[in-house]
Amino acid sequence: MPKEQVEEYIEAIFDIAGKNGTAKTTDVAKRLQNAPASVTEAFRSLEDSGLVRYEPYRGATLTEKGLNAARKIKRKHRLLEVFLAKILRIDPQKIHEEACKMEHSISDEVGDAICKMLNAPARCPGGKLIYPCDKTIATCNECLKANDAANMAASVVQRKIVPITDLKPGQKGIIALLRGSKKVIQRLSDLGLTPRTEVILMRKAPLGGPIELCVRRTTLALGYEIADNIFIEAQKDA
Repeated sequence: MPKEQVEEYIEAIFDIAGKNGTAKTTDVAKRLQNAPASVTEAFRSLEDSGLVRYEPYRGATLTEKGLNAARKIKRKHRLLEVFLAKILRIDPQKIHEEACKMEHSISDEVGDAICKMLNAPARCPGGKLIYPCDKTIATCNECLKANDAANMAASVVQRKIVPITDLKPGQKGIIALLRGSKKVIQRLSDLGLTPRTEVILMRKAPLGGPIELCVRRTTLALGYEIADNIFIEAQKDA
């Protein structure tokens, strides 16, 4: 299966099913405007590649490998939307369509360069989270000030990190990455939110309200705008 087609299927499954759900064959067929029989064949091919788990008459679920691939595609798409909106000033009504055309053509290196140029944005114009890269860095400031792209690219690993807002109340995490400009990272550091610090999510307000964290025996209330920049290695419930 061609790379672009693989990515379109993975992205469709991710959009329909999310991180842990199952995307029905009929829903993916409708999304991609393909025949259900073609989608079933594609699911089997993706399963052979280790990207999905396919169950006949149910649908497909992304594996860890597939989920990582989906997040990379979404990262490129949403970075491109920011680039098209802020740098090229493209009509907002056309941004999503143009990003869809471009996302399959750019490499990870180009995506990271766009991120760096834009000072590591947290969300796309539509308000959706932009996933972090998988470099072994503690803060985006390390990447933003780096001049040797080759050395940065060589330090890529697969890290299981999630947005701090994905934690459940009472769940612990270790801060793995702080995203954003030097100003954003300094603000987080002033609050005691530094790499390798343990945090506990105490409460999440509904409808995108603030979250409460326990950090070094201190309770902090953070709005989503600043919390978007914190990614953690999740641990078992406290």
